[in-house]
Amino acid sequence: MEKIVSSRVMRESDEYTCANITITCDLMYRAGKGIYESIENWGKTAVVCGAGNNAGDGYVVAKLLYEHGGDATIFLLSDKFSESGRYYFDMCAEMGVKTEKCTAETSFSCFDTVLDCIFGTGFHGEVRGLAAEIIDKINESGAYVVSADINSGLSADSGTSKKCVRSDLTVSVGSYKYGHFLGMAKDVIREKKNIDIGIEVRGEYAILAEKEDFAKLLKPRLNASNKGSYGYVGIMGGCREYSGAVKLAGLGAAALRSGCGVAKIIVPESIAASVAPWLLEATLLPMRDEAGHIIFDKAALDAALSGLAALSIGMGWGKSPENAKILEYILAEKELPLIIDADGLNTLAGMEKSLLKSAKCRVVLTPHPKEFERISGVPVAEVLENPVENAKAFAREYGVILLLKGASTVVTDGEVTYICDRGSAGMATAGSGDVLSGVLTGLLGYMEYSLLSVALGAYLAGAAGELAAEEYTQIAMTAGDTAKMLPKVWKLLLEKK
Repeated sequence: MEKIVSSRVMRESDEYTCANITITCDLMYRAGKGIYESIENWGKTAVVCGAGNNAGDGYVVAKLLYEHGGDATIFLLSDKFSESGRYYFDMCAEMGVKTEKCTAETSFSCFDTVLDCIFGTGFHGEVRGLAAEIIDKINESGAYVVSADINSGLSADSGTSKKCVRSDLTVSVGSYKYGHFLGMAKDVIREKKNIDIGIEVRGEYAILAEKEDFAKLLKPRLNASNKGSYGYVGIMGGCREYSGAVKLAGLGAAALRSGCGVAKIIVPESIAASVAPWLLEATLLPMRDEAGHIIFDKAALDAALSGLAALSIGMGWGKSPENAKILEYILAEKELPLIIDADGLNTLAGMEKSLLKSAKCRVVLTPHPKEFERISGVPVAEVLENPVENAKAFAREYGVILLLKGASTVVTDGEVTYICDRGSAGMATAGSGDVLSGVLTGLLGYMEYSLLSVALGAYLAGAAGELAAEEYTQIAMTAGDTAKMLPKVWKLLLEKK
C-alpha cells in the first residue's frame, strides 16, 4: 500500500524520526543514495542546489557520483546550508567535487543529467528571481532531468505552480505527497518513484488506488446465476434541451460493462422516442413530463425505482423546479446507493444540504471543482489549493462518499481517502463524466456500497481512458471510446499474477 501525505504530515513524520529513531544526517544519506541508485547512467551531471535539506540530498548524490568515477558539478543558488546539508557539502569540497555559483549566465546544455534539488516539499508561493531563471534553464537544457523528492516550484499539497521544473523522473523520498498526483503533476512529471528511507508516517494519509487493492471485490461469478443476481440499476436523466440520446445509451452500456444485470434508462416521455434507437442492451422507462422535464409523481417514481439496487441521477437533467422535488423525495425515502452527478449536483446546490445528513440513500457525489464549489461554497481556487482536505471535510460533515474529479481523482468518506491517478488527457471531452457515472451505477448494482467500490469505479474509468488514448490518440478519442475499453480493463484486473 502506497501512502500519500501532505507536506505537513511529511515534515512532522520526518521530525519525529530524526528526534526518536535516526539522526538527520543518516536519513539524508539514505535519501541521496536512493536517488543515486534510481538511474543507472548519470553521465555528466549538474546537481543544482538551494539552501535546505533538499540540497543536502543533492550533495550526497554528488559525493556518490564522484566516488564511483562520475562527472558531477554542484551548482549553488544560495550560500546558506542546513546543518546536515553543510556536512555533506563540506565532504564534497574536501573530495574535490566541482562547485559553481548559479548566475544569469549559467547553462546546463552541456550536461547529460540535471538533478533538481532547489526546493523541497516545504516550498509555497511563486518562484521568483534567479531561482526562476535557473528553473527555466533546467527545462530548456535538453538534459535528462531528475527532481529530488518533488519538482522545485510545484506545491507538494496541490500539484499547482506558476513555474516549476519539468522532470523526466521525480524520486519521492519517504512517502508520496499529494502534489505528485494532483493538479498539473502529470504534465510536469513524466515518471515517478518513491524510496523508503525509514520515515514512519505519523498522521493522516491517502492511499494510492492500485490494482491489488480491489482483489477482495472481484469475486468469481457462479454459473448458477442470472441477471437478477447482479442487480437492476437505474439511470435517470435527460430533458428536452439535453436529450443526449447517445450519452444516455452510453451510460447504460458503461453500467452493463461494469457488471450489473440490467440497466434501466429513465427519461422524460417526450424524448423517449429519440433515445430508444440507441439502446441495444439497456431498457427504457419513459416518465411523464412537462415541457420536456420529468415531473414529480410519487406513484410513478415508486414504480420506476422498485427493485433497483442502485440509481444515478442528474445527467442531462437540465433545470426544472421538479428536479429538486424528485431528488428530495429519493433522498428521504429510498434506501439504495444514489450517485448524484451533473445537473443533479446543480440541483443539490440549491437545496438544503442537511438533507444529505438525514438521507435514507447511501449517497455518492461526483463533482468536478466548479460543481464542488456550488455544493460546498468553497471557491474553486481554494478547492484546487487543497483538494484532499476540502473533499474530506465535506464528506465527513454530510456523511457521503465524495469523488472529486481532476487529473487524479480524490475519493473519500471523510475518514479514509483514495487517490486514483489513472486517466488521460483525452478524457477531457464531453461525456467522460457520464461514463464514470455509468460505471459507478453498474458496480453498486451488485457490490456493497463502500469507499473501495467507488474507488474501483474511478480506477476502471481512468484505466479505460488510458487504453482509449493509446488506441485512438488523446486528440481523437471520445467518451464512447473510453466505454469500449472497459472490458479490456476488466481483463487486466482479473488476470492473476
